Amino acid sequence: MQVTGNTILITGGGSGIGRALAEAFHRRGNQVIIAGRREDTLRRVAEANPGMKTAVLDVQNPEAIKRFAARMEEEFPTLNAVLNNAGIMQMEKWGADPVDLSIAEATVATNLLAPMRLTAALLPQLKRQSKSAILTVSSGLAFLTLAHTPTYSATKAAIHVFSDALRYQLRDTSVDVIEIAPPYVATELMGEQQANDPNAMPLAEFIDEVMTILETQPNAREVLVKRVHPLRFAAEQGYEKYMEQFHTFNDRFGAGHLG
Repeated sequence: MQVTGNTILITGGGSGIGRALAEAFHRRGNQVIIAGRREDTLRRVAEANPGMKTAVLDVQNPEAIKRFAARMEEEFPTLNAVLNNAGIMQMEKWGADPVDLSIAEATVATNLLAPMRLTAALLPQLKRQSKSAILTVSSGLAFLTLAHTPTYSATKAAIHVFSDALRYQLRDTSVDVIEIAPPYVATELMGEQQANDPNAMPLAEFIDEVMTILETQPNAREVLVKRVHPLRFAAEQGYEKYMEQFHTFNDRFGAGHLG
């Protein structure tokens, strides 16, 4: 993927990784459109980054996504990249009786169905560009499950598989498919505790490494910062090692976030 001269749409661009990537692409001379549900949040980001555009979108609404795609084609005919970043992450209690499925259903709708629907809606426009890209955001948790957030981990595993399949099916088109798999990053995805957790990778450090990979490896299919490698390649280390990491990882998370 080229990192300059694009017209790029970033969902969940009002905060966290989405905002940081939007600002990084904006600094490199791209036309950036940030999308999200809260207009006031988007406006504040755009005011801090003159020239950045905003667009309100409820990613859980299938009909809104169709209308949004039509708007993008009309207002931004040069759109050649979409970064499916919007996501939610909440803990679930599957040992409860009964099990509350509301978190699981909302997570699937936001983290999996939304990027699939938006990708499908934008594909005709992306295919018409001479060079375009679909970027997905999975997670290190796609490869080493966080048991306290089972649906989040499941949706990110699905995004990884979807990205692989999409890349293969679009191999003869102008559309690249690039997966970004973050480690545990200091954002407010799960609240202030995560944002201030010294064990989390600093957001600025994560963004710098991601952009360096994109700049120096234009044909990269997976963008993997060094901190995510233990998660991404846990299975390759063998079942016993994988399970050891699984239990250690979950025990530490539980002690920090559930204690």
